[in-house]
Amino acid sequence: MLGRIGFIGLGNMGLPMAGNLVTAGYQVTGFDLAPASCAAAQAKGIAIAPTATEAARETDAVVTMLPAGRHVVAVWTELAANLGPTLLIDSSTIDVDSARKAHALFAGHGGLTLDAPVSGGTGGAAAGTLTFMVGGSQQAFALGRPILEKMGKRIVHCGEAGAGQAAKICNNMILGISMAGVCEAFVLAERLGLSHQALFDVASTSSGQCWSLTTYCPVPGPVPASPANNGYKPGFAAALMLKDLKLAQEAALASGASTPLGAEAAQLYGLFDKLGHGGEDFSALIGFLRGQAADEGHRHGL
Repeated sequence: MLGRIGFIGLGNMGLPMAGNLVTAGYQVTGFDLAPASCAAAQAKGIAIAPTATEAARETDAVVTMLPAGRHVVAVWTELAANLGPTLLIDSSTIDVDSARKAHALFAGHGGLTLDAPVSGGTGGAAAGTLTFMVGGSQQAFALGRPILEKMGKRIVHCGEAGAGQAAKICNNMILGISMAGVCEAFVLAERLGLSHQALFDVASTSSGQCWSLTTYCPVPGPVPASPANNGYKPGFAAALMLKDLKLAQEAALASGASTPLGAEAAQLYGLFDKLGHGGEDFSALIGFLRGQAADEGHRHGL
């Protein structure tokens, strides 16, 4: 029997995710600090509460989708002080330490907790095709899985508390590095007089094949659904890629892992963001590699 869900954080990702829960038959009560987000949520059949605690009260589970670790810890601290045993799922992308702190807040309250960050961007959130990388106990995962399945198509239990966040930052470090490599290849092809389609036809069926090429190609034409064909309107904004790459570098430093390519990708996206392109899709990095953003950077003294 479907029940009540509290959903805290109704932004670009949280809103369509909560909307899919409504479509699936759940009664969803939401909270967000932005009035515009609350208005959009109400239009999707989501009731709006005045506080995070009120959104979570008398629910079967609570989902949070927030910008950073400090926000998750703050909200979960508030909920821990006001709620009894419940299931809490955090789908934000945050640092592993903050995820573990959030889990620990409910360890003595009898609550079940999951860190369940997502992959798939705003398109996947709207379509209900997200991949969830989940950390937490087997008991919590068994209880949370039916809820996650209403918002995504692939649900992977990665291990205990924090394992979902660890998987997410490793995955997105691969994504940031591979997209930079694909962009570099297309820039080189352009300089050598090779058409975009010719490179795509070869690389997409050869050893250069990867998701950044075949699903999210950074040049217009070969993959009609990629943001390159829509003015680089973000499915996954460059600023968010930078956030994830920074999280990966923080984790690498803390754990002593060597990630030189991840560090280089973080530097590339950091400069791209400083030049004012953080709101564009992360595949728009190809403009920087063509020299367009570099020229702009010289003008700004970067």
